[in-house]
Amino acid sequence: MKEEYHIKKELKRLASIKGAGTELISVYIPPGFPISDEVAKLRDEHGQASNIKSKTTRLNVQGALEKIMQYLKLYRMPPEKGLAIFCGNISNEQSKPDVELFSMEPPEPIKANIYRCDSTFLLEPIERMMETTDRYGVVIMDGSDATIGILAGAQFIVDKKLRSFAHQKVHKGGQSAARYDRAREESIEDYYKAIAEAINDLFIKHEFKLKGLVVGGPGPAKEDFVKSKNLNYQIKVLGIFNTGYTDENAGFRELLEQAKEVLSEQQVVQEQKIMGRFLSEISHNGLATNGYEKVKKALQSNNVSMLIISEDLELYKVHYKCNTCNTEFDALEQGNQRQLKHDDGGNLIITEEKDAVEELVDMADKLGVQISFISSENQYGKELFLGFGGVAALLRYR
Repeated sequence: MKEEYHIKKELKRLASIKGAGTELISVYIPPGFPISDEVAKLRDEHGQASNIKSKTTRLNVQGALEKIMQYLKLYRMPPEKGLAIFCGNISNEQSKPDVELFSMEPPEPIKANIYRCDSTFLLEPIERMMETTDRYGVVIMDGSDATIGILAGAQFIVDKKLRSFAHQKVHKGGQSAARYDRAREESIEDYYKAIAEAINDLFIKHEFKLKGLVVGGPGPAKEDFVKSKNLNYQIKVLGIFNTGYTDENAGFRELLEQAKEVLSEQQVVQEQKIMGRFLSEISHNGLATNGYEKVKKALQSNNVSMLIISEDLELYKVHYKCNTCNTEFDALEQGNQRQLKHDDGGNLIITEEKDAVEELVDMADKLGVQISFISSENQYGKELFLGFGGVAALLRYR
């Protein structure tokens, strides 16, 4: 969760950067991709950049490429999930270029090697990975093939593939029609049981922490499978969707597109449950608290069962010093708000600044406390941000 917070924070910062021209470079390197090949590609781009007409843009692009190539010398191979690098001139003054490099290891493996030079950084691949941290069971099936796996963000991790010939209407000689139909029905039932067993095992392996099951595929077999009631009673079927394919590529892409709304609703429902419990507890002075100082104190006492934070919250602990009377004090500031003047008229100088949200997330992470980030797009999320300061906690005891 701490890593997730850092990535979201970095994405927000990168999204705010706009280039004066097409001078912001984004590089995605998949796991296992040879670093030497990547450097060779970037060296070629450096040569082609000499054709850019604008001298300022040309120098900024070449400067960014040189910085990336220098940075890649630190790696023999990309990290386990690959590497995303963003580099370019972030200065608002064209006469004073400031070429900075940002890099991150993504939450999921990078699928493709990408190079892009534009006026903004290419963040969509990582943003898609960050859409949800929840995991769902998935089965894409028809009467003969079934692909079973896990949906994590925008990635489908295949767990098992099954094949059956039960639905094929082949009548062998010497066999009565009734006997053949019974044998075929038994084969179909065995096929459904095998799929259910694989799904049950998958949920057991993940200690039933998967949020539910999404079923897709062409034809009526998927509906018949769900009706067969072979699944563990703890597994909730979230939806059944028609797709033209049953494989992990085309079939999964179709299913993900169709199930997007249902999965989004699941996230909203989960957030509503959390906020509903918090509001219920806080309304009668129960097992809940809010505000940075109170939540921090509860974490220090190991009295937090869940840390609740608004996704929009930007909170910083700023240490000020007055240049007139040398008074020093700490203050909590939201976003870019900073105090400029002291009560005696002196100018305030910032001597230290810390991310207060990161501090709470770090404390919770070390204690193994569950952390929930709540979107501000719904009523509950807005109430958390505006009414409760964007940070709250469910407590273990009073």
